[in-house]
Amino acid sequence: MNYTLPSRLLAVAVLTFTLAAADSSNPTSIQHSYLVLGSKTSIIGEDGTVQWEYRGGSRDGFVLPNDNLLLAWSDRVEEVTRSKQVVFSYVRSAENGEIGTTQRLYNGNTLITEQGGKPRLLEVNPAGKIVAETPLQPETTNGHMQTRMARQLRNGNYLVPHLLAFAVKEYTADGTVVRTLRTDLAELGGRPKENWPFTAIRLDSGNTLVSLTHGNKVVEFTPAGTVAWQANNEDVGGRFKDPCGSQRLANGNTVIGSHAANEGISMIELTPERKTVWTSDHRHAAGVHHFQILTTNGRREPGMPQK
Repeated sequence: MNYTLPSRLLAVAVLTFTLAAADSSNPTSIQHSYLVLGSKTSIIGEDGTVQWEYRGGSRDGFVLPNDNLLLAWSDRVEEVTRSKQVVFSYVRSAENGEIGTTQRLYNGNTLITEQGGKPRLLEVNPAGKIVAETPLQPETTNGHMQTRMARQLRNGNYLVPHLLAFAVKEYTADGTVVRTLRTDLAELGGRPKENWPFTAIRLDSGNTLVSLTHGNKVVEFTPAGTVAWQANNEDVGGRFKDPCGSQRLANGNTVIGSHAANEGISMIELTPERKTVWTSDHRHAAGVHHFQILTTNGRREPGMPQK
């Protein structure tokens, strides 16, 4: 759930600088509060209690610097206050079948992905008017499988994962593809492993962290497209079940959420050495489509609003 604009905007940004962290060698020493998107749309406190809840079936979302929430469902995007007042709304266009994801941009506009007959990225102003459009090249007419977590990069380009194309593509605003990262590499098992890219996060190092859903792994790629780091089910005792969302934390750890974890643990935090140091309570994080870690042991992840 990370994102790639300046870190002061959202905690799901690319956060690789150092934050004083709990002792990661002790699994009980780390506690998080987090926003979870999926069958439930909730904010869960570090004590495991539900602090806020909204309509389920969400796909993407963030707690914004103004403490409102930006949330995406398949048919719409809303910004809502903690009192659940809708202050921004965009409804999916008729020519498309789904909305994939959303992101609040530095200029105050909102990035929205539409999938279907006219796959595209939209930039929508606060009044709900489309002010820019970028056509996408998903290589399939299957709208549901065209794309997921698109994000704008610091250079103004867009990072877009295309599931059935086995590719994370970087687009310019006019729709030109300037870089492609392949997820069907032989060392990852090739296409038979169904390494469909779902979430792609450009890190400050220039590497890209990618969740590979049916491949049940998370991989960090270098700019040249080689594997710099990965974690798979051998590292987590088979707990990856369709990993969709992921986030690189300020302490260097990586949190991964599994959409198909219908029981037990659905979110896992791994150190760079792939040691599990935190897991979620499934009662509050079922069917995780995406998430946003908000605090770690009482300290807000950088970019989160201060109370």
